[in-house]
Amino acid sequence: MKLNELRDNEGATKSKKRIGRGPGSGKGKMGGRGIKGQKSRSGVAINGYEGGQMPLYQRLPKRGFNVPNPNKYAVVNVGLIQKFIDAGKLDASAEITEDALVASGLVRRKLDGVRVLAKGDITSAVKLSITGASKGAVEAVEKAGGTVTITATPADAAATE
Repeated sequence: MKLNELRDNEGATKSKKRIGRGPGSGKGKMGGRGIKGQKSRSGVAINGYEGGQMPLYQRLPKRGFNVPNPNKYAVVNVGLIQKFIDAGKLDASAEITEDALVASGLVRRKLDGVRVLAKGDITSAVKLSITGASKGAVEAVEKAGGTVTITATPADAAATE
């Protein structure tokens, strides 16, 4: 193969649509924008605008509620905890706290706490002390002979004071 034989794969590049380059191009003269009017001009942003009529998104009833400052949890699966124990990054004999999970590299940062989910299998009898856990995760840990202690989140502690 020579340098002059190099080219992109078929369909890898697509030529740019050239607007306003004469009647033969199919997009000449007005460039597909029609005649006059607001939408034929540049700098137009009228999504949802209905000519002064109350827009549909404002006419429809509103439902639900968004919590303004929800708790964000770092999520860990029991299978990953077991994997880190097998690799020697976590000590199964000692209590596994959120700080231990951060130190081992399993969790990057605690956020509002660490929540354990039931994905994967755990065989070691571990003692977990964390902010939250799913029912399945608690069952999996207790089935393996371990315990799960749920602690209050920093946000919950501040709310009770």
